[in-house]
Amino acid sequence: MPNPAPLVPVTTSDDTEITVSAAELREMRDGLQRFLMEYRFGLQEVETKIGILRDEFLLTHDYNPIEHVSSRVKSPDSLVEKVQRKGIEGDFATIRRHVTDIAGVRITCSFVADVYRLFDLLTAQDDVRLIQVKDYIAEPKANGYKSLHAIIEVPVFLSTGRIEVPVEVQFRTIAMDFWASLEHKIYYKYDTLVPEELLASLKDAADTAAELDERMERLHRSIRGGGGPGSSGGRVIPAREVVAPTPADSSTVPAAPSLADATSGASGRVGPAEAPPIARSV
Repeated sequence: MPNPAPLVPVTTSDDTEITVSAAELREMRDGLQRFLMEYRFGLQEVETKIGILRDEFLLTHDYNPIEHVSSRVKSPDSLVEKVQRKGIEGDFATIRRHVTDIAGVRITCSFVADVYRLFDLLTAQDDVRLIQVKDYIAEPKANGYKSLHAIIEVPVFLSTGRIEVPVEVQFRTIAMDFWASLEHKIYYKYDTLVPEELLASLKDAADTAAELDERMERLHRSIRGGGGPGSSGGRVIPAREVVAPTPADSSTVPAAPSLADATSGASGRVGPAEAPPIARSV
């Protein structure tokens, strides 16, 4: 009679110890990898679209509206923290319905006009569905944060068929990105308990960055003229309600293990550490 699979004790995020077999751990790990794989593919689809627009602009208009593109898929620990903060169940199907920023792309542009132009060009594509948009450029947050956030849905074709994958895309200028990076470092250093005088300085810096964006864009328009790419002014994008993403076919969604189980099995304990997030809103 073969020996049973060895049992492995693991500790969950709420300090509850459970015992699972090595085979169950492998199943949890494989389920989490399959789940995140779809978001990685969705990210690649969006990056390809952005790359095509950038190359076409350079060839056709002799102008590149994109300064930098970065992307990430949430780490398992970061995803667990988001699930706990939202108070939702930890199964993959529920996470798919309620967490729309697992995959994220940040596009840094030179000017505000480029931000809106790229948003329009990306969301006008017939295989892109706009789920949600928040225009923090037209209506900045109280602390001075500015950026254009959009949740879009793109098709990914797997061996099992087509699925729709949500991807968060953030558009911002160089000045906005510099300010947001500094703000994140300050909040991380003070564990979100930032002294009032620093908060006031941050707000002043945000106002200065906004003024710099306006001055540089005026200079840019005077050089390129009023009608070419990158010369149009910004405008307000009305906020839109969230529409739940279309769930993937059930054959691609792992059925049993929860996210917390999967991450516990992979590392022994779910911790709070995560890479600096792209998203600035829940």
